[in-house]
Amino acid sequence: MKHENRVELNDVVIRFSGDSGDGMQLTGTLFSDTSALLGNGISTFPDYPSEIRAPQGTVAGVSGFQVHFGNDKVITPGDYCDVLVAMNPAALKSNACWLKQGTATIIIDSNSFNEKSVVKAGFKSLDPIKELNLEGYNIVSPDIVTMTKEVLKDFDLDPKSIVRCKNMFALGMCFFMFDRPMEHALNYIENRLSKKNPLIASANKLVLKAGYNYASNTHELANTYTVLPAKNLPKGRYRSINGNQATAWGLIAASEKSGRPLFCGSYPITPATSIFEELAKRKDLGVKSLQAEDEIAGICTSIGASFAGNLAVTTTSGPGLSLKSEAIGLAVMTELPLVIINVQRGGPSTGLPTKTEQSDLNQALWGRNGECPLVVIAASSPSDCFHYAFWSGKIAMEHMTPVLLLSDGFIANGSEPWKIPSMSEYPKIIPPIILESPEGGFMPYARDAHKLARKWAIPGTKGVEHRVGGLEKDFLTGAVSHDPLNHQRMVDIRAEKVLRVKDFIPKQEVIGADSGDILVIGWGGTKGHLQSAVNELQSESHEVSLCHFNYINPLPNGVEEIFSKFKQLIVCELNSGQFANYLRMIYPQYTYLQYNKTQGLPFTITEIKDKVVSLLDN
Repeated sequence: MKHENRVELNDVVIRFSGDSGDGMQLTGTLFSDTSALLGNGISTFPDYPSEIRAPQGTVAGVSGFQVHFGNDKVITPGDYCDVLVAMNPAALKSNACWLKQGTATIIIDSNSFNEKSVVKAGFKSLDPIKELNLEGYNIVSPDIVTMTKEVLKDFDLDPKSIVRCKNMFALGMCFFMFDRPMEHALNYIENRLSKKNPLIASANKLVLKAGYNYASNTHELANTYTVLPAKNLPKGRYRSINGNQATAWGLIAASEKSGRPLFCGSYPITPATSIFEELAKRKDLGVKSLQAEDEIAGICTSIGASFAGNLAVTTTSGPGLSLKSEAIGLAVMTELPLVIINVQRGGPSTGLPTKTEQSDLNQALWGRNGECPLVVIAASSPSDCFHYAFWSGKIAMEHMTPVLLLSDGFIANGSEPWKIPSMSEYPKIIPPIILESPEGGFMPYARDAHKLARKWAIPGTKGVEHRVGGLEKDFLTGAVSHDPLNHQRMVDIRAEKVLRVKDFIPKQEVIGADSGDILVIGWGGTKGHLQSAVNELQSESHEVSLCHFNYINPLPNGVEEIFSKFKQLIVCELNSGQFANYLRMIYPQYTYLQYNKTQGLPFTITEIKDKVVSLLDN
């Protein structure tokens, strides 16, 4: 197909939105996967409604998928969109605030903009475009449902099934608009649907082509655009991956490198469930998975599996972490390796199940009874979930301690290109397994001099029989002890064991100059937005750098040296200041400014820049 008036762009942000049954997640995924296959850098942000069955046509039921693709590495889904696809009035109303001011293209299904739908979406007038002050934007309003019905009029499908194909029409229009081939989407539809329902597969493929041809033939789009492949991505084999997939695969890699079988005992909870589902698929790699009856049973089965010699994992989100807290204390007391993965979401209580937040940090650090320290790590992008899941397994096994890995809804569901690593790039994992009784007899709590890790004695190994449980242990024998001085000694040694992990993790680094006016501080999944904002500020000649943390407890070496070289420190996080307060405890000699957000949404680059510039101006 010949494209007239083609414009080359560096990057583009598209936001697909509609009712939760309109297929926007699939539409966005097919567009982003196609762009990734063309060699573009991509970053995505799926945005699900919190209610399972929100009323159709209401703002509460809007589902969205934002994709940012470019000719360089892309590390955020973008702030504001160049194109908004709104399949109904509610989608337009909830997403109009994310349009690039005055320049965005809006594609709407004019069939859905009837009086009933407009009123249901909460508009005060019957003219949503005027009410939202969108007259100056490039608005394309095809009759998508009508044309979908016309395309499929000869298909023996019920009316509901025909209308459900409308998302493919919108996808076809976007493929033409941005010079994307349809082959990947057509192959996906064929492979996914043909065996189940060949007629549905044929219908979707036909509607996809119809949308593409409509955009080509009607000239409603003033220009078509192209984004060239990314130039600066390291050479290698890539695939698109989301954070939950990467987490599961990182755990499998740790299992392979350690020689220990992987066991996951979990209970389904949004947005962590797909980690468990991904692990359950890999029986071919020796992964054992158990869907327990509740969160407590899930972690307790994992502790039992750890005692039996497995790399044991349990997955959850905020409310589930609360339920697991007593059993986490048992894992600390018994000093068994265990990886607890908490994919954070908006809280408290049920809160915002499908929205992102960083508000479980206090719970991760302190949410257990007694003096109960464990290692806390936080991943910062979908692809590096693999890396930090691997290192969580390595630290848990080699240091004989529970490790709590924090992710969040944004990076768990978001995706980006991932350069598939060679496993030779990752170090061996050497668990301290004891195979025979030492001279003088086995002491279950005798420790490695450097790591303070006790031996991992697998049941059935002759000469290393021992007991474990939740009562305090004797410093060497592991027998139950109520001696006050022994308890003090064990409390101290468990804390010191966690603290010594800092000697086995990388020294803290700073992105940018090692001194300047402002140091932006962040942790976990905010890295992409903070780094983008800092990069832009640096390009504008501001003396601003970024210090981003993945290792939370213990904090890495080198932090004080970094903090001391900046005039102001500002901690940016998606909560009310939990990491800032933590830093005040550890390094009270510094003054920490805060920038916090608890809206169930990630930061935007713009708001970070505006905050830092206001500090520089003052």
